[in-house]
Amino acid sequence: MNIKSLLSYFSAIIISISFNNAFAQLGRGTQWAKDGYQYYRTVNGEIAELDSRDQTKKTVLVTQAMLTPAGSRQPLQVRRFVLSDDGQKVLINTNTKKVWRYDTRGDYWVIDLNTKTLKQLGKGRPEASLMFAKFSPDGRKVAYVSEHNIYVEDVAIGAIKQLTTDGTLKLINGTFDWAYEEEFDCRDGFRWSPDGHAIAYWQINATKIPNYLMLNTTKATYPVVEPVEYPVAGEDPSSCRIGVVSAEGGATRWMQVPGDAVQHYIPRMQWADNSNELILEQLNRPQNEAKVFMCNVYNGTTRVIHQESDKAWVDVRDESGWQWIDKSRKFVWLSEKDGWKHVYTIDREGHEKLITPGKYDVISLSLVDEADGLIYFIASPENATQKYLYRVKLTGGKAERVSPADQPGTHGYEISPNGKIALHNFSNSYTRPVSEVISLPEHQHLSGGTVTVDANAAHKVEFFKVNTTDGVELDGWMVKPPNFDPAKKYPLVFTVYGEPASQTVTDTYGTGMNRLYNGSMADDGYIYASLENRGAPAPKGREWRKAIYRNIGILNIRDQAMGTKAMIQKYAFIDTSRIAVHGWSGGGSSTLNLMFQYPEIYKTGISVAAVGWQLSYDNIYQERYMGVPTTDEGRSYFTKGSPVTYAKNLRGNLLYIHGTGDDNVHYQNAELLINELVKYNKQFQLMSYPNRTHSISEGEGTNAHLRGLFTQYLKEHCAPGGR
Repeated sequence: MNIKSLLSYFSAIIISISFNNAFAQLGRGTQWAKDGYQYYRTVNGEIAELDSRDQTKKTVLVTQAMLTPAGSRQPLQVRRFVLSDDGQKVLINTNTKKVWRYDTRGDYWVIDLNTKTLKQLGKGRPEASLMFAKFSPDGRKVAYVSEHNIYVEDVAIGAIKQLTTDGTLKLINGTFDWAYEEEFDCRDGFRWSPDGHAIAYWQINATKIPNYLMLNTTKATYPVVEPVEYPVAGEDPSSCRIGVVSAEGGATRWMQVPGDAVQHYIPRMQWADNSNELILEQLNRPQNEAKVFMCNVYNGTTRVIHQESDKAWVDVRDESGWQWIDKSRKFVWLSEKDGWKHVYTIDREGHEKLITPGKYDVISLSLVDEADGLIYFIASPENATQKYLYRVKLTGGKAERVSPADQPGTHGYEISPNGKIALHNFSNSYTRPVSEVISLPEHQHLSGGTVTVDANAAHKVEFFKVNTTDGVELDGWMVKPPNFDPAKKYPLVFTVYGEPASQTVTDTYGTGMNRLYNGSMADDGYIYASLENRGAPAPKGREWRKAIYRNIGILNIRDQAMGTKAMIQKYAFIDTSRIAVHGWSGGGSSTLNLMFQYPEIYKTGISVAAVGWQLSYDNIYQERYMGVPTTDEGRSYFTKGSPVTYAKNLRGNLLYIHGTGDDNVHYQNAELLINELVKYNKQFQLMSYPNRTHSISEGEGTNAHLRGLFTQYLKEHCAPGGR
C-alpha cells in the first residue's frame, strides 16, 4: 500500500510554497558533473550547468532554440533529461503520460551538443510509448522499452534493433506489472552492461493474473471496462525471470535462478560492477527469506553469496542498487538481523563485516565515499521523530554525527559523488524548509538559503510521549488552540496512518497541518494530534517495527486506542465526548477499525480510500505483513484485522469517502463495507467520487469539494471550541 506517493503529493503543496531558492528543485537523482561540484538542471526552459558553490555561475548547454524541432515554433517541454557519459549528448524526455502512479512513458529526443542537432528517437513507434530510455556507456546508442519490448537505437544513423519480440499486454519485458511497481518500487526494468555490449532485463509474466475490471461510467455514453492485472492476497503473483541479450540482437540467455518463478520475487538486479556477472536479490513469496545471487551471464549459472531470514519479513534493499568498494571485491549492505538496521560489507564469497555496531538504526545510506574511507548515512539514535547525517569509517567503528547540534529536526542530504559537497535540506515543526549547499566533512555553508533555528520561536506543535497499559511508550504530537485555557474541555481530533509504510509523528515542517481542513483547526478551537503505534517505520529497532506482523488491524489499533486512553488520563483538558479520528488509505483502515473496535473512545470518524477487507488487497503488500493466506489459520489473520469484520459495532458518526476509479484500493472495499453496515442497520454518510483514483485529486473542483466536505462534517459532528 504505497502511501508514499500520497504523502509526497500532499507535502508538495507545503514545500512548493516554502522552498524558494534554486536548490529547492534538486532532489535525489541530481545530475552531477564529473568534478562533483557542477550540476545540471533546467532553468527557464533551457538546460544549464551550475556551480553548487556559487549560484551566480551558470552555463547554458541547451537553448530553447536547440530544443525546437524543425518545422515547429515551440520548443520541447523538458520533463527529464540526462547527459551521456562523455557529456556530448543530452537525452530529453517530453510529452509524458502516466503509467499507474508516475509519468514513465513519453517521447525521447537526443541533442548533440557538438553539432547542435535534435533528433527524435523511436520513429515508427506509437506516440508517447517509449519508457526508460538511457544511453549506452559510450553514448552511441539508446535503449528503451515500447509496448513491453526492448529496443536499441543507433543515435547517429537512427537504425533501430528490436531485442525482444514476445512482449504483449501481460508478457512484460523491461518494465513491470502493477504489483511490482506499487509494492517494490520497480519501474525501470533493464540495465546496460558496463561495456555496452549487452542488456540485462526483467521479464514479468502476468498472463495468469486475473484482471480486476474497473468500470468507468463517465468516459462515454456506455460504461467502459478498464482491466488491471491485480493479484490479490492468496492468489499467485506474476512469474519473474532475468535475461541477458546482446545489444546487437539474438537469443536471450536466462539466468538459472533456483526456486519456482511464481513463488519467488526478484525485486532488485544490476550488473555486478563488471560485464560478466549480475547480482540480484530474490525473496520467497512470504518475503521472510532473502538470497543474494551472483549470476554468470555467459552460461546462466548462479550461486548464493548471502542469505538471511526473519520470523516476520525481510525488507527489500533500497532501489538505488549496490555500492561496490575495494576494487569491486565487496559491496555495502543494510540488514536488521541483529535487531537494529545496520551497515555491513559483504564480499563476493559472502563474508560479511558489521560497520555500524550499536543499538540504533541506520535509516538510509547517503554516500559511500571510498576515496576518504567514509560512509555517510541518516540516523537518529536519540529521537525517532528526527533525522541527522552521520558518518563512519569504512572499516567500521563508532559513528560520528555530522549535522549541526544547534539544528534539531529533520535533515536531508544529497551528497555529490566526490563527497565534498552536499545539497542540504532542513526543517522542523517550527522552521520552514531551508535548502543550502554545504561542504563536507565540515558542514560549512557555501551558498543557498541560510539555516536559522530560533530556539525561542513559538512551538505550535508540542511533542510528547505516553505509556500505555501494555507498557508501550508512544511518541505523539498535538497542536492546541492559540488561546488555550487548560481549565476548559476541548475536542481532540487524531490523524492516523498506523501501517508499516509511513510515520505520522515526525519533527518536520507541516506536522500539525491538515490539508483536508478549510482554515486552521487550532484557530477554530480543535486540538489536533497524532500517535505513532508499533509497526510504523520509526528508527526504534526491529522489534518495534515488526511487532505488527500478522497484526495489522489489531495491534496497531490497540496501541492507538490505549495511547488515547493514556492521553485522557494525562490531560484533563480533553473532552471525551468529542474525540474524532481521520485517515487515508491505511489510515482510512485504521480509522474504521478504531471507530468499530473502540466505539466508547472515538465518536466521529472520517475514513478515506480504506482497505475494508484485507483479502481484497494486493498480495505483495498484504502477504508481506500478514503472511500467505493459503490455510484457514492464515486467512484468519486477515479477517481479524479487517474493518468489515467489526462494522456491526459502529456507534458514532462515520463519513466514508472513496474514488470509484481507485486502482490501488479498489472501490470493492467500499461496497463490502457498505453491505455490512446496511446489514446491521448502521447509519453513516458516504461520498463516492466518480472515476477518481487513490489520491482523489482528478477532476475540476475535486480538491475544494473534498476539503469542504471534510470540514463541514467535522464541525457538525465534533463541534470545535473549548467548553
